[in-house]
Amino acid sequence: MNSSDPRVEENLVELSQTLAKTADPELIMSFLRCLLTPAETADIAARWALVKALNAGTPQREIAKNLEVSLCKITRGSRELKKPGSAFRRILDTLGPA
Repeated sequence: MNSSDPRVEENLVELSQTLAKTADPELIMSFLRCLLTPAETADIAARWALVKALNAGTPQREIAKNLEVSLCKITRGSRELKKPGSAFRRILDTLGPA
């Protein structure tokens, strides 16, 4: 499937709705480890860590060094955090104070 395939949206909607109904973090963790390759798992974990670091006010170059991610990824995360109604911001807000 390529990103313009309508099945991508259909499956993301279904996956999101299913995860939202699942109140078992251990099941979700196990599911993600089954669904994703080790490299995909590490990439997603790094992206989440960089969003949290940005939210905590960590300088971008420090994040790049600590997480070994590109400044391009960090800049994208920063832009997403600044958007009105940012999904990143809303999810971070569910964690409570940084």
